[in-house]
Amino acid sequence: MIKPRHTVRPRAGRTARLLALVAVVGLLAAACSSDDEPDDPITVYSGRNEDLIGPLVEMFEEDSGIEVEVRYGSSADLALLIETEGDATPADVFISQSPGAMGYLATQDRLQTLPASVLDSVDALYQAGDGTWVGFSGRQRVLVYNPNLVDPADLPESVLDLTDPAYDGRVAVAPANSSFQDFITAMRFDSGDDAALAWLEGMAANNSPNYPKNSAIVDAVLRGEVEMGLVNHYYLLRFLAEDPDAPGINHNFAPDDIGSLLIVTTGAVLETSDQPSAAQAFVEFMLTRQAQEFYASETREYPLAAGVQPPDELVPVEVADVMDTIDFDVLGGGLARTQELIEQSGIVR
Repeated sequence: MIKPRHTVRPRAGRTARLLALVAVVGLLAAACSSDDEPDDPITVYSGRNEDLIGPLVEMFEEDSGIEVEVRYGSSADLALLIETEGDATPADVFISQSPGAMGYLATQDRLQTLPASVLDSVDALYQAGDGTWVGFSGRQRVLVYNPNLVDPADLPESVLDLTDPAYDGRVAVAPANSSFQDFITAMRFDSGDDAALAWLEGMAANNSPNYPKNSAIVDAVLRGEVEMGLVNHYYLLRFLAEDPDAPGINHNFAPDDIGSLLIVTTGAVLETSDQPSAAQAFVEFMLTRQAQEFYASETREYPLAAGVQPPDELVPVEVADVMDTIDFDVLGGGLARTQELIEQSGIVR
């Protein structure tokens, strides 16, 4: 507003008009500041389930005063939904269980570039090269096994060894799971499509039992239904928290093996968000010490920011050796081809 050069006492007839003008200016100012103080809730599409994200949403709402509405589903399905909804999507923030679905949206130009203050919270390995997404937490790929059924001496150093006929029918997989698909995409990037397909075909020839998700594999291993399974590390830890005597152990492959891939949960702000400041505040909150300690203590994942240490029961990961050769940006662009190879290999039963 331009200030008058001199103070002038308004005449009585002008007072009402001036008050009306002030009211209009006030309404315009409130509208212009809606990004900073949103009246409407922000909408989060979450590829992680409510048990994991719900408590963090409540923390954010309490700290910020910003209301949040969450739609839960699989990361891949939500990414496709955002693409289908286009500019009309109500989503302000997308949380993906793994980089693949997030990378897909990045290739569709659906994500905003995050500010340096957010990106600088994590190592460059755990963020998009173009700054459109950032990692919140990490889950390492492991081989869970039942010690009542498996001799530790029979456990391999490399995930690639599991195609040996000695493991016929013994190693469960979840081909439809996003973490398994990201692992295959990383293998393709590391060794090439032919090598990845050969591994998948070897696992198919070994009659690898199929399960819909990681938790189902761990449950089957603990019941003795199958001896071993490829999963993310934290699923067993949660089972053991409820039953410390459950017969399960996580086997870590060699640190530089593709089987030790650290897969990150990622977050981003949608390009079409009409509340970008509030949406960015949510993403930034997920990297605060409070949120990172929740990941470490409650979900038993590797925190990626704020200098928070992982739980004592986890194998220390110094930006895992294998990560030096894997670019998370490739996981999104390669997801469709990975799914083709999985289908082609015959591993799906």
